Amino acid sequence: MTQRKRPETQPLGDGNATAWTDARGRLAAADYYWLATVHSDGRPHVRPLLAVWVADAMYFCSGAATRKSGYLTAVPSCSLATETDTFHFVVEGEATKRSDETALQDVAGAYATKYEWEVEVRDGAFYAAGAPTAGEPPYEVYEVTPETVFGFGLDASVSSTRWQFE
Repeated sequence: MTQRKRPETQPLGDGNATAWTDARGRLAAADYYWLATVHSDGRPHVRPLLAVWVADAMYFCSGAATRKSGYLTAVPSCSLATETDTFHFVVEGEATKRSDETALQDVAGAYATKYEWEVEVRDGAFYAAGAPTAGEPPYEVYEVTPETVFGFGLDASVSSTRWQFE
């Protein structure tokens, strides 16, 4: 888990750009996310999942035998999308499989806090019941470090904004 610089922030309209710290908090608090990957033939593949924000990245898990894991192995570029009370968010980046104990413990703690989902970290993966969209355990953990995040405002109280990371 690396620390990143603050993103370049650009409004997508006439208003003032929304601060990244505000957007990041809203993005992290969302309940459900949609992961977009691509089939080997280029067709889109979109699936719902639960995700957590830890340090400077989004994390989700998936069974090793699932299609999403296979597609991410072939093409790690992906998008995560979610809706909050004020924004539709799209996070673009590359998914990287994480297996180091420290990172997995941090992510496991975030899942327990946010979703009350307790997992056992073992052999570089998560083991737990109750993850129907993730397939069967063990669950591989993926980190998506944002390259670009879009926040599309849902009302006049916020401005649609793009956050571009180095």
